[in-house]
Amino acid sequence: MKKALFQWSGGKDSSFALFMALKEWEIKGLLTSLSAEYKRISMHGVREELLDLQASSIGIPLYKMFLEEDTTYDTYDRELARSLSPFVEEGIKDLVLGDIFLEDLRQYREEKMAKVGLKCHFPLWGGDTHQLFKEFVQAGFKAIVVAVNDSVGEQFNGRVLDLDFYNDLPEGVDPCGENGEFHTFVYDGPIFSEPVDFKIGKKTIREYNYKDSDGNDINSKVHFCDLELAK
Repeated sequence: MKKALFQWSGGKDSSFALFMALKEWEIKGLLTSLSAEYKRISMHGVREELLDLQASSIGIPLYKMFLEEDTTYDTYDRELARSLSPFVEEGIKDLVLGDIFLEDLRQYREEKMAKVGLKCHFPLWGGDTHQLFKEFVQAGFKAIVVAVNDSVGEQFNGRVLDLDFYNDLPEGVDPCGENGEFHTFVYDGPIFSEPVDFKIGKKTIREYNYKDSDGNDINSKVHFCDLELAK
């Protein structure tokens, strides 16, 4: 089997893509970006300790990239290249990701990774997100919502992903949250040796002001559901 690195977020798409990738790749490591200040997974807000438990249960080495809160796209690209270079030097030439249909994001990733010396692979690419959601649940994965934006509604925060969740989603919301509508933490499934034990903590709101890749000002509000170690 060919060797590859996996860009890991800890969420449902990432988990399902890894599940698919393991059928044809030997995954040598999971690379995750975290906030240097808060020690939480970028965008998802999941604590580093839970990420560690997740990777331990999966049984694949975890590599972390810590980013400052005000990290720009250029800084992110440099840090990602720096983090990936040692793997390329060891002979790994492939990177697996969980993206599904955002063409501009795929092109961005492929261009940046080509400069590092890595070829990108997307096991879920082009899949119908309604069908992928159902396959994810049917495969035995267990996930909980840890962040939502206003298009979904804070009432979905902290809910477990199941068919009831799917049926309750507002019209226009992608069932895999591919447009950033919601993020998840996967705590059990066929790639895990044992469930990750956690408890639900406080729910908070954060406002973000930043520029997208085209230089446009973006203002967004995200509702987070904090997960804590159960013990």
